[in-house]
Parts: sequence; structure tokens; C-alpha cells
Amino acid sequence: MTAKDDARRPLIGVSTYLEAATRWGVWELEAALLPAGYPRLVQRAGGLAAMLPPDAPDRAAETVARLDGLVIAGGPDVEPVRYGAEPDPRTGPPAPARDAWELALIEAALAVRLPLLGICRGMQLLNVALGGTLVQHLDGHAGTAGVFGTHTVTAVPGTRYAAAVPEPATVPAYHHQAVDRLGSGLVASAHAVDGTVEAVEPPPTAHWVLGVQWHPEMGEDPRVMRALVRAAAAHAAGACR
Repeated sequence: MTAKDDARRPLIGVSTYLEAATRWGVWELEAALLPAGYPRLVQRAGGLAAMLPPDAPDRAAETVARLDGLVIAGGPDVEPVRYGAEPDPRTGPPAPARDAWELALIEAALAVRLPLLGICRGMQLLNVALGGTLVQHLDGHAGTAGVFGTHTVTAVPGTRYAAAVPEPATVPAYHHQAVDRLGSGLVASAHAVDGTVEAVEPPPTAHWVLGVQWHPEMGEDPRVMRALVRAAAAHAAGACR
């Protein structure tokens, strides 16, 4: 592939988070972290990956303006105050700075019709950003601590997700929360066998937005990310609907 071809690849920003790192040589420092599966999946799908460390929410619009597509990565539970709920005892510690930054990124992306993919927590934040709520604890969707489990999800015919993955698919997952009330303008586009909402999106007439409850970066199927990269390329070319 030539340098000219490389220049046409859409730039996909992926949100990251700040954590204490073990060591950088002799140093113990805070780091902007992202599991390597995310940028690798973007690259496999034909995009260029850019890591987005947390920043002031008022800089989200400027950040989004430089991108062709956006991924909101998985991570800790969304703070229940964001959707008007009291915390369940099983809900994890809050990450208010990350919530604020990623919600600002989502709102900025929606405002300019930037193609957007939310993964696990990212799907939940998308739902909350649009006024939806979450189930704070759900059994059967996480494996052993630190180990991804798998389950089957089935697409809703006629949806954006179904266009990318029409058949039932076994997906890697690790979550104990899920969508409850759908946010404004969102529809469920995939379900687990137990009825849990596994993907959400606006109607097909809207611009390209998709949230998935599982972790495609931990599997071998690049089709969801490829769909984002295609939408990002169209957005970059001024042809995104």
C-alpha cells in the first residue's frame, strides 16, 4: 500500500483512561491506558487509530472536529447519578472525570453527525447521553473475574447492526450492567438469548451510530469496526448521511 493510500484511511479516535502504571523503566507514573485490542481492531478494519486521553469536556467539540470516526471504549460502571438513580451496592466505584469527558465526546459527535461506535460501557454511555437508564446488575453476562465469557447475540432485521452481522454471532463479553430504558431516538438492534439488549442505534435514516454491549476488540470478527471505518471514510469524503 502506498503512502497516498495510507492518507485516505479514516482517523478513528478511541477514548482512553488514566490509571497508575506499574512501571515505566525506573518510574512509577500515571498513564493514559487503552487495551491494545482497540487500536489493533481499528487497524485491521482499515482505519488509523488515535488514542484520546481524558481532557476538559469543553474541548470535546474541538477534538471531534479532527476525527473521521469515534469509538467510546469499555471500562468501569457509569455513575448512577448520570441517569437519576441511586447506586446499587454491586455497582463499581464511580469515574466522574471519565464520565464527563466521554459524555462530552458523545454529545459533540452526535452534534456534527460523526460516525460513532460505543463498546460495552460506551454503549451504556450513549444510552445515558440520550436520556436512557441502565440495569445496575445483571447475572450471566460476565465470566470469571478477568476472563471474558461468550454468548450469542441475534440481530434485529433491518437494522444497521444486522447489515453488518446478519446471522447470530457468538461474541466476547464481560459486563454486569445493561440498558434498561432506551434513550431518545434509539432502538434495540440485537438481543441476547435472555432478552438483554446487546446493541442500540438510531433509525437507519439517521447518521451512523451504533452501540454494542460486547467487546469486539477481544474477538476475531472485525465486521462491526469495518462498518464504522466505512462510515468514517464516507464522512471524511462529505458523503455521510
